[in-house]
Amino acid sequence: MIGWLVVAPILLPVLAAGVSFTLSGSRVAQQLVGVVVLTLVLADSVLLLVLAERDGPQAATMGGWPAPLGITLLADRLSALLLTVSVAVSLAVLVFSIGQGFADSGRSSPVAFHPAYLLLTGGICLAYLAGDLFNLFVAFEMMLTSSYVLITLGAGSDRIRAGMTYTITSLASSLLFLTTIGLCYSAVGTVNLADLSVRMEGVPSGTVALLSVLLLLVFGIKAAAVPLHFWLPDSYPTAPAPITALFAALLTKVGVYAMVRTQTLLFPRDETWTLLAVAAVITLLVGVLGAIAQDDINRLLSFVLVSHIGFMLFGLALFDVPGLTGTVLYTVHHIAAQAGLFLVAGIVVRLAGTASLSRLAKAAPPPPLVAGLFLVPALSLAGIPPTSGFVAKFVLLEAGAGQGGPVPALVAAALVTSLLTLYAMARLWRAVFSAGPDRPPPGRYPGNVLILGAAAGIVLTGLGIAAGAGELGRISERAAHDLLERDDYREAVLGEEAG
Repeated sequence: MIGWLVVAPILLPVLAAGVSFTLSGSRVAQQLVGVVVLTLVLADSVLLLVLAERDGPQAATMGGWPAPLGITLLADRLSALLLTVSVAVSLAVLVFSIGQGFADSGRSSPVAFHPAYLLLTGGICLAYLAGDLFNLFVAFEMMLTSSYVLITLGAGSDRIRAGMTYTITSLASSLLFLTTIGLCYSAVGTVNLADLSVRMEGVPSGTVALLSVLLLLVFGIKAAAVPLHFWLPDSYPTAPAPITALFAALLTKVGVYAMVRTQTLLFPRDETWTLLAVAAVITLLVGVLGAIAQDDINRLLSFVLVSHIGFMLFGLALFDVPGLTGTVLYTVHHIAAQAGLFLVAGIVVRLAGTASLSRLAKAAPPPPLVAGLFLVPALSLAGIPPTSGFVAKFVLLEAGAGQGGPVPALVAAALVTSLLTLYAMARLWRAVFSAGPDRPPPGRYPGNVLILGAAAGIVLTGLGIAAGAGELGRISERAAHDLLERDDYREAVLGEEAG
């Protein structure tokens, strides 16, 4: 039974994608299949989180072949928590896209949209649950293929060009990833993560350092960490609002998750990693300065997304329980906040017909309800109490307090980035939502109730994260302990003797 629960988040969306393709003649049937399947996957994810929290990691071996020979899927506290939040956001974005009509409009083909969306969700779930490097590679390829279809549906030349930039960059990182997998196998004779963590202890330190940096580069590209971020601001803003929201919320976080999983499991450290700390500082500052310089609402939010990847790198660079606790909390918070902001930005652009802040400043402000939906995640990203962003940043700053080396620079960069993020959000608010004598009064919202309902659902998820910060913090702390104390992961995959 446990095996089926672990496999279901991958199997159900993939099978449903095939079913959805056969139902391409019926829009309602495709919509129903997508919503029902993602609802089932969400329920399964919640159950996996409960089991992982109560009983430890839940593992499933495919075809009866034991690890490390066979394929292993595993849900522990970290993967189950991120899986639950990610599927919830995927479901809300699908409802938004149905309400917006993107999935069924003349600009895009429902034949392609629903199967690609479900395959993308299946790839995300596989990335969280994969117990070996090769299936993690397969997950990224599933996401790449599906996301290229979604980003270019009904596309003009600009979106095709942006999609090609995204695809070529992803293919380059995939080639580097595949090369690194081959190097890992040649060094230790396995690609199973648990087995790798055992055998890596006997590998020369130079080889370990090389493999660690290569995997950091691979997942740094996926996560859009500076200076590997160049593809994101040119790719995401060109896609339709629901696709941009899904990509911004989840695809970069899968890269962060893979980075956290591999670095802690395969390359444990007893002190702050200076290289990653420097990358975190650069990512924080370059991203937020890029956001301030933008006039396009989606490009501004894209640069803010890049900047806040630095907060997640901050906690990982510390390589201790408090730092990793902050990383887990910030990742969960950021999934909901970023998805909410991009969905609201989509509503704003839909109402005004432009994404330019200078033009939006002269148009009628959106209705107060839309402004409220923007305000909550914007304040959360800026770290204003009592939002979930404030809680996550407080944990990170507390983890870095009093430490030496590069950590004071990390703390300073995090504080500066929070202030500049608040400035960027205030600038966006003033241009889009503020009233004035030279602007028409806000009108009533003419759109579908599903659009507002989905956006409100994600915003409420962010508020729920803040309200449940105590329990979520305890789960995140235990997940951080699991990452550093690797015995439970090894035992779940390889048996008690591995621990």
